Amino acid sequence: MISLAGRDILHSWGKFVFTGVGLGLLIGVTLTMAGVYRGMVDDGKALLDNSGADLWVVQKDTLGPYAESSSLYDDVYRGILGMPGVARAANVTYLTMQVRHGETDVRSMVVGVVPGGPGEPGQPGYLIAGRQITRGHYEAVADVATKFQLGERIQIRRNIYTVVGLTRRMVSSSGDPMVFIALKDAQAAQFLKDNDAIVHQRRRTSANPTYNRPGVPGLLNSVIASQSINTSVNAVLVQILPGFTPAEVAEPIRRWKRLQVYTRAQMEDLLIRKLIATSAKQIGMFLVILAIVSAAIVAFIIYTLTLGKIREIAVLKLIGTKNRTIAGMIMQQAVGLGMIGFVVGKIAATTWAPFFPKYVLLEPVDAAWGFFALMVICVLASVLAIRAALKVDPAEAIGG
Repeated sequence: MISLAGRDILHSWGKFVFTGVGLGLLIGVTLTMAGVYRGMVDDGKALLDNSGADLWVVQKDTLGPYAESSSLYDDVYRGILGMPGVARAANVTYLTMQVRHGETDVRSMVVGVVPGGPGEPGQPGYLIAGRQITRGHYEAVADVATKFQLGERIQIRRNIYTVVGLTRRMVSSSGDPMVFIALKDAQAAQFLKDNDAIVHQRRRTSANPTYNRPGVPGLLNSVIASQSINTSVNAVLVQILPGFTPAEVAEPIRRWKRLQVYTRAQMEDLLIRKLIATSAKQIGMFLVILAIVSAAIVAFIIYTLTLGKIREIAVLKLIGTKNRTIAGMIMQQAVGLGMIGFVVGKIAATTWAPFFPKYVLLEPVDAAWGFFALMVICVLASVLAIRAALKVDPAEAIGG
C-alpha cells in the first residue's frame, strides 16, 4: 500500500527537513534546560559527597553551612570528638569569592580544611595530579574547572598560594569550582579585616573607652578585637563509627552541645528544597513555555502544509478516499516532523552541553519522557490541520 504521507514528504522534502531542523533546535534547548536542572541537583549531591561527612554540625537554629551563614568556635570539634559514635571530626570553612589568577579573576568556593591525607573530612577525595595540602600555609588544591595548573601562583585576599594539587568535580551547589586551602589561611581570608578597616577600628576603639578592656592598652585592645573573630569556622564535619546510625550520633550532639546537626538525607533535602527550589521553578516554567511554543509551531507548520494541498485532498475525497486515511496522512506527517526534530534536538543538546558554563546532565529518562511528550504534542497539534482537511469540499478538485 502506498504511503500518502511518505509520498507527500518526498515531494517537498527540503521544506520538511529544514522545518524539522528548526523544530529540533527548539527541542534541543528544551532538553538542555532539563539537563541544567539535573546538573544543579547533581552539583548539590557532589558537594555533599566530596565533603566526606556523615553529619554536619553547624550553629544552632541555622541551615548552614551551604544554605545560610553559620559560625562556630574552632575548638568545638574537640568536644564533638568525645561524643559516642564519632570517628572523626574536622573544622571547615566555606567562602565563595573571586580568586585572582594573573590578570583575571575566577569565581570559586574557597574551602578551608585541616591539612591531611585523603579520607579526612573536608579533604578532596582524590587527585588527578599533584598532592594534598601538607603545610599549614600558602598551599592550594584546585578543581580543574578553575583552569589552574600545578605550580601556578594564585591570590586569595592578600596572600599568594601555590597550587600543589588538582582535583575534578569538586564544585559548590551553584557549580562554582572549589579551591582548597589550609584552615588557618581560610579563616584569615574569611574573617580577617583589611589594613584600612583595622586602622579605622583602632581609631574607634581609642575614641570610645567602653571598647577598651581593663589593663590592656588601647592599641593592643583594638588588635585583639580585630583578630578574635578568626577563631570561627562555618561547620564541623563528622564521620561516624561503623555500627552507629547518623540519627543515633546526631541526637546527643544536639542535646548536650546545643548545636544544630544535619544528616546526609536532611542536608540533601535542604540543598534541593532551599537552594535549588526557585531555580527549579524557573526551569519548569521555561519547559512549559517551550512545550507550548513547540506545539504551536508544529500546529502552524502542519496546518500550513495542509492548506497548501487543498486541491490534492479534494481529489482524494473525490475518488473515495476515506476521511480516516486523510487524517492518518496528516498525523503521520506531524509525527514524522516530531521525530526529525527530536533526533536533531538530541544531537544538538549533546553537542553543546559540554560548552555550557554550568554542568548539564542529560539523563536518558529525560530524553525518553521528552520523546513521549513530543509525540503527544505532534498528535494534538495535527488536530487543527485534520479538521481543516476534513472540511474540504470534493467539488474543489474540479472547480476554479
